[in-house]
Amino acid sequence: MKQDLLTFANWTPEQMQELLSLAVQIKQAPQAYSQALAGKSIVALFEKPSLRTRVSFDIGINRLGGHMVYLDSQSNKLAGREDSVDVAANLACWADAIVARVFSHSTLETFAEAAKVPVINALCDKYHPCQGLADYLTLFEKFGSCEGLTMAYVGDGNNVTHSLLIVGALLGCHQVVVTPKGHEAVPEIVAQAKAIAEKTGVKIIESNDVAAAKGANVIYTDTWLSMGDDTPLEAIKDKFMPYQVNEALMELTGATHVLHCQPAHRDLEITGSLMDSDASLLMQQAENRMHGQNAILTHLLGA
Repeated sequence: MKQDLLTFANWTPEQMQELLSLAVQIKQAPQAYSQALAGKSIVALFEKPSLRTRVSFDIGINRLGGHMVYLDSQSNKLAGREDSVDVAANLACWADAIVARVFSHSTLETFAEAAKVPVINALCDKYHPCQGLADYLTLFEKFGSCEGLTMAYVGDGNNVTHSLLIVGALLGCHQVVVTPKGHEAVPEIVAQAKAIAEKTGVKIIESNDVAAAKGANVIYTDTWLSMGDDTPLEAIKDKFMPYQVNEALMELTGATHVLHCQPAHRDLEITGSLMDSDASLLMQQAENRMHGQNAILTHLLGA
């Protein structure tokens, strides 16, 4: 029976830990997995532009012995040209899996229902599971374990926030989410994470005060405006600037490292000097996108 990956919310802590361990193994011994996708073709359908997601999937699939076909729905005008249900059903006639970076989670649900092959969420409006796995792989490498750590997310509550909450709860990492008023994470998804957290002993704190992040091991931030959001920067800059991740915030919280899923806007949501400092884990995160995604592909498609 095929398995999709739209979100990790329906995974168990044991399954999440096994996937993290697989990502570690693939990164440490890539040759052992060089034929994991031999003879398989993966279609990557992107409604949104991408740097890290596209390149990491393309090179990663190649390193697993597979082949990726990239479809840009903007340039190829797939969007509106054909119903999503028919796009997915047709792609599944040839491909062994569909990786989709889309605007709406409902598109992924339609794909998953229509396609007879696994569908992988490469980003949607609700979740970013591939990023979440890469981030906790980075923490595992830096700290030796995710369990018992505290991650403080500071900024706009968005799809990245949601996946960090869910994966963190599964792996035993305490969470603090600090957002400006009106930019909190979606309550329904926070409730998903809290339900998991009750079983794993994880504490989840939501606040509009950056002081709530005191005691965190790491600070995480993301762009203030998500891709596709046409809100003028000047309209939200004053509201978000007190939530900028900078050296003063690191000192206030006592955090030793900073994370950002990128693209980052220097000296807006995070200072350029902090990005370039020894506290920065940004490039390690970026590299780990490939290793985490390769673990997902191997789990769903590998022999």
